[in-house]
Amino acid sequence: MSTAVSGSPRPSPRTVTPAVETVLAFVNTRADGAGRRERFGDGDSFAAWLAERDEFDGTTVATDADAAVARELRDALVTLLLAHSGDEESAGEPLLRAERHLRRVGSLYPLATVVTADGVELASPQTGVPYVFGTVLAAVTTFAQSSDWGRVKACRNPPCHFGFFDRTRNGAGLYCSTGCGSQVSMRRHRRRLRQDDAEPSGT
Repeated sequence: MSTAVSGSPRPSPRTVTPAVETVLAFVNTRADGAGRRERFGDGDSFAAWLAERDEFDGTTVATDADAAVARELRDALVTLLLAHSGDEESAGEPLLRAERHLRRVGSLYPLATVVTADGVELASPQTGVPYVFGTVLAAVTTFAQSSDWGRVKACRNPPCHFGFFDRTRNGAGLYCSTGCGSQVSMRRHRRRLRQDDAEPSGT
């Protein structure tokens, strides 16, 4: 798979491009305690997930070590997407660690520039599992060049952290669904009630 950098009309801010779909598909593979199961738990589950995705060119043999690398890459990307949502717990050192990890990954899975009359693309020149990681990085790099990179976010409701594309007009969405937003509001309300109960009453 290759992902276009230029040479095609700029999509609407509310258009989910193939690059965004690839990034979201990759980050939304973690268990969340609410029904979603871990897709990168071991080599077999990672390979099964890859077989479902056309952009990775079908069947790929994957080991448990490959699955561990995939989890590390995914978790670093989730931290970045949480930063796009303004998540305070992901700021500071967690974000710095994620960015350092992504720099290391970028050096391990470099991309090739493919120039044609129709435009310029980034593609992974590798094969097998390295091709998979390169393809994810190509998708990230492609969309990150647009002004809409900040619209790719992770839900601030823990432990959901589901990746989503923020379609709101002003790009101020924080949660993947109204349900997650309601859960956060309810937790805040209960916390305020507990704090009020703990405070001594006036005389």
